[in-house]
Amino acid sequence: MSTSLSHFRGIVAESFRNEGREEGREEGREEGIAKERSLSVLRMLDRRGVAVSDAVRERIGSCRDLRTLDLWVDRAFTVRTTDELLDEG
Repeated sequence: MSTSLSHFRGIVAESFRNEGREEGREEGREEGIAKERSLSVLRMLDRRGVAVSDAVRERIGSCRDLRTLDLWVDRAFTVRTTDELLDEG
């Protein structure tokens, strides 16, 4: 008598699919937060009249590190140049 294991394989496969979906949701959520923060930095600089080159605009817009973006949001209130904003020192 042979026992089919397809049911168990289906359960394991479904578990991996669900795990992948959760990871994808989290990544999407973090990417959305990062995009919103980068837009906030750019908007704040624009409203304050700080000149932003295309290269700096691209760097800010492509950043996905939330700590860096938080730092830039805080700095965007007071910096006079994008060099001050991006200063890593």
